[in-house]
Amino acid sequence: MSSSSKPSSTVLLLTLALFFQTSFGVNDFLSSSCSKTQNFTSNTPFDSNLKRLITSLTNQTPLTGFAQASFGQYPNQQAYGLSLCRGDVSPSDDCKTCVSEATSDLLKRCSYIKGAIIWYDYCLFKYSDQDFFGRIDDSHTFYKLEVQNVSDPQAFNHKTNEFLSRLAEEAHGSPKMYAAGELKLEEWRNMTVYGLTQCTRDLSKEDCKKCLDDAIAKISDCCAGKDSARVVRGSCNVRYETYPFFKE
Repeated sequence: MSSSSKPSSTVLLLTLALFFQTSFGVNDFLSSSCSKTQNFTSNTPFDSNLKRLITSLTNQTPLTGFAQASFGQYPNQQAYGLSLCRGDVSPSDDCKTCVSEATSDLLKRCSYIKGAIIWYDYCLFKYSDQDFFGRIDDSHTFYKLEVQNVSDPQAFNHKTNEFLSRLAEEAHGSPKMYAAGELKLEEWRNMTVYGLTQCTRDLSKEDCKKCLDDAIAKISDCCAGKDSARVVRGSCNVRYETYPFFKE
C-alpha cells in the first residue's frame, strides 16, 4: 500500500479523540460560584452540619441520581444542599465519583463560605445556609458554546429551539426530570443534533418546565447559529451538540 493511501496521523488522532469522547464521556469541571454570604469557621455548628450534609449526599445521590438534605436546627447554622447527576450517568459508578469529586473541589474553591454551587459534566452540587428547596435558581447561570457557525443560523436556531422545547416537555413530565434525544436535519447535509434537558428534582413539574423554557430562550441570546451550545442554571440545564454526548 502506498503511503498516500494511509490515513494521516492527524486524522487518526482526531478519530481517536472523537471515539473516546463519544464512547466514554468526559467528566469535566464546568464552573463554580461562591455566594456572597457570610463566612464560617471550622469547628462551628455550620461547619459540622455542612460535613454531615456532604456525607449524606455523597452516600444518597448514587442511589437514584438525586438527593437533597438539611442538617441543623438554628438559623444561620443550618446547612441545606442537593446534588444531581446527569440522567444518563451510571448511579453507582460515575455518579458517585462525580459527587465525591465535586464536593471536595467546591470546598477548596469556596473555602469557608456559607453558600456555593459547582457543575461538572456529570453532576452538580449545591449548598447554602438558606432553604432554597423547591425554588427556581436563576441567580446562577453560565453558557458554553462553540465558535463554529452553521449556515442559515436563523433557521438552525428555530429548529434546535423547537427540538429542545419538545425535550423540555418530556423532561418535566418524567420522574427523573430528564430527557435526551436526537434530531435529523436534512437541510444541513443530514446533520444530526443531539439534545438534553434536565431539572433538579426538588422543583415542581411546572417550575421545571419554566426553568427549561427560560434556559432555551437564552440560547437565542448567547448562542444562536452555533453548532454546539448549553445553558446551565442552578436548577436546570439544556444542551445540544452535533455529536452523541449522552448514553442511550
